[in-house]
Amino acid sequence: MLGQPKTTGSGDVCVVVPTVREPECVRAYVANARRHGFDTDRLHVVLVTEDFCDTAEMAAMLEDLEVSGAVFDGTRREQWLDRNGVGDFSHLIPAASHAQTSFGLLYLWAHDFPYGVFIDDDTLPHDDQDFFGTHLRNLGFEGEIEQVASDEQWVNVLYQNVDEHDLYPRGYPYSAMGETVERTTATVDDVVASQGLWTNVPDLDAVRILMDGDLQGQAQTRTSAGDFGEDFVVAPGNYLTVCSMNLAFRREVVPAFYQMPMDDNEWDVGRFDDIWSGLFLKRACDVLGKQVYSGRPLCEHNKAPRSTFSDLTNEVHGLELNEHIWEVVDEAGADADSYAGVARDIARQLADGDFSDYENGAFLNHCGEYTLDWLDCLEALTDTQPTAVAQPVGDD
Repeated sequence: MLGQPKTTGSGDVCVVVPTVREPECVRAYVANARRHGFDTDRLHVVLVTEDFCDTAEMAAMLEDLEVSGAVFDGTRREQWLDRNGVGDFSHLIPAASHAQTSFGLLYLWAHDFPYGVFIDDDTLPHDDQDFFGTHLRNLGFEGEIEQVASDEQWVNVLYQNVDEHDLYPRGYPYSAMGETVERTTATVDDVVASQGLWTNVPDLDAVRILMDGDLQGQAQTRTSAGDFGEDFVVAPGNYLTVCSMNLAFRREVVPAFYQMPMDDNEWDVGRFDDIWSGLFLKRACDVLGKQVYSGRPLCEHNKAPRSTFSDLTNEVHGLELNEHIWEVVDEAGADADSYAGVARDIARQLADGDFSDYENGAFLNHCGEYTLDWLDCLEALTDTQPTAVAQPVGDD
């Protein structure tokens, strides 16, 4: 069945690709792995899609590539959740939203994959960079690396050439702009997430795209490999935008990495799923002494033209909340000793908080409640035997 994976090797890297447009990007990433000598038997590709997409064609692509994998449209996601005893938590995966990557996290968690990789379908790997190998080396990195902080407690991941391009990424608070950057050297010994950055179309919010003079949802200003210097980590007590288009992580972070329930909500808030999950992750890393590594491998972001005003419609309901949610996160979880403990304390602060001064403030309560359900769902998955991973990929 399409919703059941096949295995062709050890399969320790679960690659999650949300897609309704360009699943063929997987071909480029598999080709990159083979070009650089990365063992593709280690990869298990999970395509998260919709009922209206050609899932049989996606499954055939995985067969043709001879890589382990599974295809999950909405119906098959529901079936998987039911089979694994967590059907009551289906609300955690919003309909027709990029935040459906949370399903990939549940799948990875249930099947004990030690590593996860998020890839967006509008990206391609750089031919000269070993995409998967670099991410896994980053996760295993130990040694000295540049550490970045600012007087605003926020680091612009595009800081290295900001004097030239003046770009701030999607999710960076407007109130934290104009920061003074401090660069030092740190000794790193426990990396749990590797964020690859992006060339071509930068990951900007709609307001910044409009200010850049682009009405097609992209940007007039583009980035190239020359805009990125040495890899870096962000200092404890500082935050960064975490974009899931090019991201690898260890399984252990999943409790603190729920992709927030965007789009399919009564407040119409969208496009902050990975940004806000990144706040939880960074706070947990600071509390537990872990690190988020940023830089290479780069990917080429080829965002398709679309109305900038459409993106603005999705973002505007959460813009004010984005200016303040990190302050709640920053005050929670200090005494926790696990990712789940940090996430649970943040979630309680959000669920029980009074955010009535903010437009759509009740959405923060909603996110807190859903994160508590997320933690309960992971506990339920831990207590059940996951569906076997040795079924063939093919037609229903």
